[in-house]
Amino acid sequence: MWVRSAAIRPVPLHAQLPAEALADVEDYLGGDERATEDRLNETFEAFEQRQPVLSEYLGEILARRDDDIAVALGYFLGLAIWRAFDSEHGSKLATLDTTAIESVDEALTLDEELRGADPEEAVESDDVVAMEQPHALAFIHEHVDAALEVHAEVDVDDVHAVYRALLVVVLALSYAVAPPADQVGQTSEMYA
Repeated sequence: MWVRSAAIRPVPLHAQLPAEALADVEDYLGGDERATEDRLNETFEAFEQRQPVLSEYLGEILARRDDDIAVALGYFLGLAIWRAFDSEHGSKLATLDTTAIESVDEALTLDEELRGADPEEAVESDDVVAMEQPHALAFIHEHVDAALEVHAEVDVDDVHAVYRALLVVVLALSYAVAPPADQVGQTSEMYA
């Protein structure tokens, strides 16, 4: 399903995260509090090592947030999403550079502007991302909603900034997945 006026490129079918990949990450990071903390630290170290530019991008956004809940949510979800991509795609997941991340951020900004300028446009940019990566966005929504339910005093602007950064993370990682050997040379637009 594709929508009109979208500045966000389609995500290739081979790059879509299955629900099982996110469930596996949740199982890995779940459990007792001490094990979760240790596993988050291990995951963070691997994230910094394998995706240094993406790690820096997310870290800079989180550093500008004052709300501890929003920061913790961004930290957890950013690591969980990356780990799901890394576990699912392994060596087919390219290391992102600044240009790749900036281009996704700019495309998302343009998409938001296009939708904001059209009073008849009922689909938001995050809805477009959800169409492209439904399980990843469902996972993010589930955790954001749970955090907002428990922490009613959370700074909504900080949560929104973190949420937007997570959209960039999801899309950037999606575009970084190399196609299977039998699909080399095909563009993602072929899947739209």
